[in-house]
Amino acid sequence: MTIVHGPATIDAPWPVAVLSTKIKGWIDRLGTVWVEGEITQWGLSGGNVYGKLKDLSVDATVGFTVWSSVKAKIPADLKQGDRVVALVKPNYWVKGGTLTMQVFEMRHVGLGDLLERLERLRQTLRAEGLFDASRKRPLPFLPHRIGLITGRDSDAEKDVLRNAQLRWPSVEFRVAHTAVQGDRAAAEVTAAIRELDADPLVDVIIIARGGGDFQNLLVFSDETLVRTAAACSTPIVSAIGHEADRPLLDDVADLRASTPTDAAKRVVPDVAEELNKVQQVRARIGMRMTSLLSREIDRLEQMRSRPVLASPVSLIDYRAEELSRYVGRSTELIELRLERAAERLDDLRSHLRSLSPQRTLDRGYAIAQLPGGAVLRHASDAPPGMKLLLMLAEGSLPTTVDDEAAAPRTAR
Repeated sequence: MTIVHGPATIDAPWPVAVLSTKIKGWIDRLGTVWVEGEITQWGLSGGNVYGKLKDLSVDATVGFTVWSSVKAKIPADLKQGDRVVALVKPNYWVKGGTLTMQVFEMRHVGLGDLLERLERLRQTLRAEGLFDASRKRPLPFLPHRIGLITGRDSDAEKDVLRNAQLRWPSVEFRVAHTAVQGDRAAAEVTAAIRELDADPLVDVIIIARGGGDFQNLLVFSDETLVRTAAACSTPIVSAIGHEADRPLLDDVADLRASTPTDAAKRVVPDVAEELNKVQQVRARIGMRMTSLLSREIDRLEQMRSRPVLASPVSLIDYRAEELSRYVGRSTELIELRLERAAERLDDLRSHLRSLSPQRTLDRGYAIAQLPGGAVLRHASDAPPGMKLLLMLAEGSLPTTVDDEAAAPRTAR
């Protein structure tokens, strides 16, 4: 006999068995579905497999069961970390109140599908300019402190630390241990990048992991992780896998190292090599200075060997003789000019004297001057009674014009 239960109320609640039965009925109606995810747990018990399947992009997980009868039909190499597609049927266990997925088929996600998704993301990031060479920052010559993100006690950690300390023994590290595969890896590495980037003492960050298969390295192509690395203000070195591996982190990092060992060599200078370079530079400077000093000494010797420096007094004597010659010559020229000037002066004095009225007076003549000082030239210019001044060879004589003279008047 089937008991029909109406709607549950506070006065007429359902028994737990009723609720569980209804849940199971709803879930059973879903039937089988194909799902895709990452295996995050894989354990064997009594020939059966019990595991968990995680969504590839959001935090959602479901448990699954592979019965021994089905296990023989699925790939034998399935393991934790693999991405798979599975045909499952939701199964609600009423007695335990748990939901699990019964697996009927399970297979690896095709490599072509993974590569296609990875390539689409690569093209998106490239279009945004996150791979541009102009964004790459140079590494510091000698970092004060190196941030290292790697697995705990991993070979990658040992390689980086050992090679870095061999090259520069005083180098400092701040190591952040994270998962490097599995469902926790992307979130932990992303958080470690942010933490080390916020440390002002960390000058460069190395993200290191040893080699692995393609699917295990996909965590370093996680979009959130890659974008966090691209936005980082501290230079990042990607040392993931080996030379043939190429996760997206390699493309956004400021430097890609082929291996963790290569990363240590690229980030930390070799103290022996640097000391050798210093010695070479010092040797070159010494040679240049020696050459320069030798050249200047030779030039100084050449200058000192010149006669003027070999016997400095000779130059003074020569200049003194030259100055004496110039002074003597100048004296001769001045005396000659003075002599010629004196002769010229005598000639001019003689000529002037020959033209002087004084010479006429010396011959017995006199010059009559009118009261205004003008020379009397015509008798008519001196009417009777006019006073004249007679200029003689020596002295002068005043006189008056006689008014009785009828002929041309003469002075007396």
